[in-house]
Amino acid sequence: MKKLAPLTALLAAALLASSAGAQQLVKVKLQLKWFPQAQFAGFFEAQAKGYFKAEGLDVQLLPIGDQSPIQTVATGAADFGTTWITDLLTARQQGIPVVHIAQIFQKSGYTLVALKSSNLTKPEDFKGKRVGVWPSGNEYPAVALLKKYGLTTSLDSTVANPSVQAVTYPFDPSIVFPDKVDLVSAMTYNEVDQIVGLGYSLDKLQIFHASDYGINLLEDLMFTSQKVLDDKNFKGSGLSGREVAARLVRASIKGWNYAVRNQAEAVGTVLVNCGNTCKGSGTRSSAAGHQTWQMAEVAKLYNAGPTLKGMAGYLDPAVYKANVALLKSLGILKADPAAGAVDYGVWQMATGKKVK
Repeated sequence: MKKLAPLTALLAAALLASSAGAQQLVKVKLQLKWFPQAQFAGFFEAQAKGYFKAEGLDVQLLPIGDQSPIQTVATGAADFGTTWITDLLTARQQGIPVVHIAQIFQKSGYTLVALKSSNLTKPEDFKGKRVGVWPSGNEYPAVALLKKYGLTTSLDSTVANPSVQAVTYPFDPSIVFPDKVDLVSAMTYNEVDQIVGLGYSLDKLQIFHASDYGINLLEDLMFTSQKVLDDKNFKGSGLSGREVAARLVRASIKGWNYAVRNQAEAVGTVLVNCGNTCKGSGTRSSAAGHQTWQMAEVAKLYNAGPTLKGMAGYLDPAVYKANVALLKSLGILKADPAAGAVDYGVWQMATGKKVK
């Protein structure tokens, strides 16, 4: 057998080592709640900066559109996901064993938007109006706000004469607003800017922030299935599912911290990963412009509560308790979720900090 020259042998060894290292990365699928956009900037930065790789993970970020991430994680099509807390807790109530492992956004960005010319100034004024809501569990914040003010909706089949007509539509406000609905669902970081792009400047809009009315239902969180957490040998990696979860959370928080501190760079990273859904509407149709707006707004939702105390990713037990109490009072939850609905152990492993 012909011997390799020393330099050639070294190069061959390096290539083999590199190949082995790549094979050792644990493949992980993270299901995003929507299409790629700045709403997920921290995850894209964790990927771009190599934070996932540094944790030994090869993370694939999966878009989903207007479906619920709960199903893809529950069925094993994805290992982890992001969703809203009401979506997760109602899934638990239905017997789906999904588990909250980290809280990314610490404040709700959900709003209902009307034209100021409609003369709607408070939730009580919504009686007899048409409200645009989203499907697949995304309607819960609107339902919670309406129920708090004694308003029933056409979403409840047990109500003969609902006081509010709910109009379900697939997220794009231009489909229904303002001709087909009086109020429309809008996230501060996305649809509000789209509505502005339709020609309705902020001074022409009446924006009802759900959190201002005590409906601070937490949004983007990280979750997984109990099956993943109980796995002693995740995908044959030699790591437990719990350890993989902690590594994923640790890298994700690092990515989010970087994205929020370096917003212009984060927007650039997002633009590399997204397509037409990165654009706004009409006069705000520039992808870069819309994502810059979005990044600034999601940074506000991230930089709140525990994050400001150096505990990014932590679910404040008091806020969680208030969310559960609100959902129970509205009849959305029938009882307190089981203790296993939230696993603080993953966050503790990821950060090295103790739950307070």
